[in-house]
Amino acid sequence: MNSPVYLDYAATTPVDPRVADLMSRHLTMDGIFANPASRSHMLGWQAEQTVENARRQVADAIGADPREIVWTSGATEADNLALIGYMRANRARGRHLITSTIEHKAIIDSAMALVEEGFDVTWLKPDADGRISPASLSDAMRDDTLLVSLMAVNNELGSINDLAALAKVAHANGAIFHTDAAQALGRIALNVKHLGIDMMSLSAHKAYGPKGIGALYVRRDAQLRLEALIHGGGHERGMRSGTLATHQIAGMGEAMAIATAEHNEDQQRIRQLRDRLLQGLSDINGVHCNTQTDSAVPNILNLAFDKVDGESLLMALRDIAISTGSACNSASVEPSHVLKEIGVPRPLALASLRFSIGRFTTEADIDHALDALHHALTGLRR
Repeated sequence: MNSPVYLDYAATTPVDPRVADLMSRHLTMDGIFANPASRSHMLGWQAEQTVENARRQVADAIGADPREIVWTSGATEADNLALIGYMRANRARGRHLITSTIEHKAIIDSAMALVEEGFDVTWLKPDADGRISPASLSDAMRDDTLLVSLMAVNNELGSINDLAALAKVAHANGAIFHTDAAQALGRIALNVKHLGIDMMSLSAHKAYGPKGIGALYVRRDAQLRLEALIHGGGHERGMRSGTLATHQIAGMGEAMAIATAEHNEDQQRIRQLRDRLLQGLSDINGVHCNTQTDSAVPNILNLAFDKVDGESLLMALRDIAISTGSACNSASVEPSHVLKEIGVPRPLALASLRFSIGRFTTEADIDHALDALHHALTGLRR
């Protein structure tokens, strides 16, 4: 049986072979395997050098200082540390957080946990294109607003927020600005200094690096304090304890360096593949594009199909690896919270699929997906 055509890069990317090769040299006895915190021998020093080289690679990818990069297990942990760590550490100055209704669950659930602790959260609604307007943020700001957290790129729609404008509103009202940039790395230009970002969550496995490793950018400022969520040896300037995973960190650093060097080439090719997919669907009736492509990254395309059920269509496309935003449980099937919030009617939201293209997608993959879609839609609508 042939492997499915993979069009789910927004869920995770395969590790780039160049990254995997580097990681393999940081695992075994003949490589750099030691604990980076072991400063009493050369093997430990070599591991520490690997970690610090990767820290610089990640920092360079976002225009930061290496000392501003805190290693985490992924963007989910980075989101938790940014929101919960910052709000707890600064609760004497205020108890108000602003975020949006279409954030990743790592942000939404962290915000809900803060509500349980007595903090106040304002939930901004997106515009129809899946972006948060600076005007709506300005209207929500209060004297006790501590933190604003709004994602860079939406994981279901691909919509790009105007981070510079949003950060400017937050700062004008005395708040700190955080963004979850997991879907943005390698897809849009990210310079924390130019954009005015105070904290940024990053993930390796969305950018051809390994799973289980991420980072939180924390701007160097004596006033920007975080309360640690994981306690132990005081690693990462006391913000995140735990023995550093040298091989994963090396992989993330290399993945970030490649993403930076090959950004323009990657995005141009991916945009051509997305346009090929859209053009190939143009002769099918009842196809609605939930993604507004002129304000979105090129690798994510969310499509709705009239007169079919999304789960049935997904099953009919068994040799195409794609995803649906619907959340299944024993009682009901609920449409994606993101699609609901931008006003997609429930029947169409339940018939929506996310196609996401990546570095290793080929024209043949797109053509195969188009053939499969034509066949599946004809059968289901009959």
